[in-house]
Amino acid sequence: MTDLDRLGAGKYLLVTTFRRNGTPVPTPVWVARDGERLVFWTVTDSGKVKRIRRNGAVEVGECDMRGNPKGPSVPGTATLLDADDTERARRLIARKYGLLGRVTMMGSRIRRGRTGTIGVSVTVA
Repeated sequence: MTDLDRLGAGKYLLVTTFRRNGTPVPTPVWVARDGERLVFWTVTDSGKVKRIRRNGAVEVGECDMRGNPKGPSVPGTATLLDADDTERARRLIARKYGLLGRVTMMGSRIRRGRTGTIGVSVTVA
């Protein structure tokens, strides 16, 4: 099983972004596999989006819902998605997480609108 298979099959992905001074900032997110990349979705003005905009280098690994690692992490590159790819990421996540995923996506859309969240893709090394 490759890292991509393992990470895409997990329920939570620990995405570690880095501040300007190099301090790691780990965050657990829902994840779905999209071909040769992983995708997740987050609030547009979140710290991780700002850090990814500045530097796309990330580390990713399996974790539980609280962000406790469940295995080794691997280096990757994160990229912010455009509106169409963000919508695709939302659909993939909603499909993977079933009813809870669909309800969460609907609640997010009501609360923040379509532009209040953004998709992120991660390619692993």
